[in-house]
Amino acid sequence: MNTQRTITSIIKVFLISVLFCSVSFAQNDSIPSNKKLKDSSKQKEKYGLRVGGDASKLIRSFLDDDYKGFEVMGDFRFTKKWYLAGEFGVEEKRTTNDYIDVTATGTYIKLGADYNAYQNWSGMSNMLYGGFRVAASNFSQKIDSYAVYSQNQYWAPQFNASESKDYSGLNALWAEIIVGLKVEVLSNLYLGVNAQFKYIIAQKQPDNLENLYIPGYNKTYDSGSFGFGYGYNISYLIPIFKKNK
Repeated sequence: MNTQRTITSIIKVFLISVLFCSVSFAQNDSIPSNKKLKDSSKQKEKYGLRVGGDASKLIRSFLDDDYKGFEVMGDFRFTKKWYLAGEFGVEEKRTTNDYIDVTATGTYIKLGADYNAYQNWSGMSNMLYGGFRVAASNFSQKIDSYAVYSQNQYWAPQFNASESKDYSGLNALWAEIIVGLKVEVLSNLYLGVNAQFKYIIAQKQPDNLENLYIPGYNKTYDSGSFGFGYGYNISYLIPIFKKNK
C-alpha cells in the first residue's frame, strides 16, 4: 500500500513538473512571437527610382524587318501607392501594302503616374497597377511609292508614283490609360507586362496623306482617334530611402 502511495506521489510530482515546464515554455515562446510582431510592424519599404526598358520592342526589332525601335522607362515611388512614371523611345516603322509604301521615323515621350492596387505581404514590393500618361511625338514620314485609287477598275489603269517624298515636322499629342503588373523576380529586379488604351488629342498630318503610324502611339486606324499598345518590360529598382510599412 505504501509502495502504491509512493508511486502515485511520484507520478503526481512528475505530471505537475511537466505541466509547469509546458507553461514556462509557452510563456517563453510567446515573448519572441510578440517581439517578432513588433519587429514586423517596424518593417521598412523601399522607395527609389526604377529604370528599365521595353523588351518587346527590342525583340520586334530583330524579328520584323519593317520595324526598329527601343524604349527606356522609369518610375519613382513618392507615396505608399503612387508612382511618378514616364517613357522615352525611338521608332521607325515601314507600312506597305498594294497602294502605299511609307516609313515613319521619330521620337516620343510619355509622362504620368501609376497607382499600385496590390496589397503586398511583408517584404514584397510587387505591383498591380493602373495609370495615365500624356504623350507627345515628333516624327517624319517618307513615301516611297503610292497608287491613286480608281473607281473604274476595268478600263482605266491606276496611277502609280514611285517618286520619294519626305514630310518632316509632324507631331501628335495623345492621352493613355495603362494597366499592368510588375513582379520582383530577384532582389530589386522586376519583370512586367502592360496594356495601353490611347486617344489622339491633336496631330499634324501631311497634305493629302494621313499619319499611318505615329511613334509611341502605334498604328492609326482609318482616321480614328483611338489606338492600342502593349509592352513587356524589365527594370531595376535603385533604392534611395526606406519608410516604415
